Amino acid sequence: MAWTEAKLIAEAILDGFDRHYRLFRDITAGAQRRFEVADWPAVQSKAQERIDFYDRRVGETVAILRREFRLRDRNDRLWRRVKVEYLRLLPQHHQPELAETYYNSVFCRLFDRRYYHNANIFVWPALSTEHLEAEVPTFRCYYPGRDGFALVVCAMLDSFDFCVPFRDRRHDLRNILRAVRTRFPRGRNRDQNFQIAVLSCLFFRNKGAYIIGKAINGADQIPFVIPVLHHEAGGLYCDTLLTGEDEIGNVFSFSRAYFMVDTEAPAAVVDFLRPLMPRKGKAELYTAIGLQKFGKAEFYRDFLKHLRYSGDAFILAPGIPGMVMCVFTLPSFPFVFKLIKDRFAPPKEVTHAQVKAKYQLVKQHDRVGRMADSWEYSHVAFPLERFDPDLLATLERDAAGSIEVDDDQLIVKHLYIERRMIPLNMYLGTADDAQVAAAIRQYGDAIRELAAANIFPGDMLFKNFGVTRQGRVVFYDYDELCYLTECNFRAIPEAPYPEMEMSAETWYSIGPDDVFPEEFATFLLNDPRIRRAFLAHHRDLLDPAWWRERQDHIRAGHLEDVFPYPVERRFPQRPA
Repeated sequence: MAWTEAKLIAEAILDGFDRHYRLFRDITAGAQRRFEVADWPAVQSKAQERIDFYDRRVGETVAILRREFRLRDRNDRLWRRVKVEYLRLLPQHHQPELAETYYNSVFCRLFDRRYYHNANIFVWPALSTEHLEAEVPTFRCYYPGRDGFALVVCAMLDSFDFCVPFRDRRHDLRNILRAVRTRFPRGRNRDQNFQIAVLSCLFFRNKGAYIIGKAINGADQIPFVIPVLHHEAGGLYCDTLLTGEDEIGNVFSFSRAYFMVDTEAPAAVVDFLRPLMPRKGKAELYTAIGLQKFGKAEFYRDFLKHLRYSGDAFILAPGIPGMVMCVFTLPSFPFVFKLIKDRFAPPKEVTHAQVKAKYQLVKQHDRVGRMADSWEYSHVAFPLERFDPDLLATLERDAAGSIEVDDDQLIVKHLYIERRMIPLNMYLGTADDAQVAAAIRQYGDAIRELAAANIFPGDMLFKNFGVTRQGRVVFYDYDELCYLTECNFRAIPEAPYPEMEMSAETWYSIGPDDVFPEEFATFLLNDPRIRRAFLAHHRDLLDPAWWRERQDHIRAGHLEDVFPYPVERRFPQRPA
């Protein structure tokens, strides 16, 4: 009887996952049609809608198990059998790694964290996905040595069956061939295996469709990306050819929205991508293609392995301590751990629920390469002995409600994990003049691009922004973030009497949503080097008229282009 019940429970859980992935693929498969008809509002709404799919399906599966099997108390013997039966269902499955994670989510929703061990859940993966393939081949191969580059590029573009024609394919072809000649000189030897491999699935995000491939020459794999966009005069066009790990890594950055990628075997897509971006782990690549829940599971496995092979201590993260978050890091591990403080000192007036809502807003919003994504976890166990005494004292003082000690473990009840960056204020403190100028230009560009996505940072101090390995400036402090259209941008009215300008009190009323861009200079531009760089490139950010114009664009339904590559990398286009 127990064997039959275990089998039925396992089948119910896998049915829940299969339903989830079917719905996930349905909404993802529609990305090409939405792109072809340029339905940008639908592109944004579907991207937001898809993020909630997983938690909804887990909740539905838990409800079914409780209703049909009356699961209330944990039965170790039963659940060990359920896990065995579940494993028997996976060998022919095309998403076994995702199905394992779904099983974990259901179990953890049902029972207390004390039962989260490998006998009951898949702490470590049970099945290899190394040679997993879909029914349809994951990628196509082309042979320029046999067919010539021109025919290969045309065949590649034709293979995606766009129902909208290319506006001027001959012009696109010339642009691509010119870029190939520039970046791959003729004198380079071609091995016998020289070929172009291109993923069969397109990567859709915002207003672009991305062709992802690699040139294989001997032992070398040279990644490339071709963004396909809509021309204002109608038709499609190839915007550029991106090559190399850094350019491709920027397209897949943790600060950008998730791609829509319709694939039957996501493991095969990730295996294709990994050699192209060796600095990015499987967790980041699964997350980039919209499978962030499995990305979380894979990240935690990487973290557990790192703990086993390291000995340094968790410490407070460098920088000015935040008023809302306690932030700590492990120096040998390139991430930070953030938990919400128990209380917020004035002038902060947000609640815990509001802070969580801000992080969820960022998760669902287009991050335009300027907001750090985060993985959200509950009940995470850390080895207590690895905590620096100063960090432990800070957590006990500021976030005692979010932690508990269980034998030799410190349990954090709720936290966010993000890529570690250098705080911008610290970067500027040690930078030379050229680095300051570049960072401040990036800072202003970040504010502009956030505004284009209808985001106002709220607190624009340098300590709330970070500098990535590539030198990009990214926003990461979300407690005062809001939609740009919610703000009331005002000019400071002239004082009725000159003496009032010297007063500590304002001579004008200030509403809760009022923002005075002129004040940015007072708080941000005290250093002459910073002031020169900011005014050279971003003087208009101090003018309320600039902000109101951005609001008018957004309210009119205009979706601005924000490219995941430098504008100077774009191909020249013929005028409309």
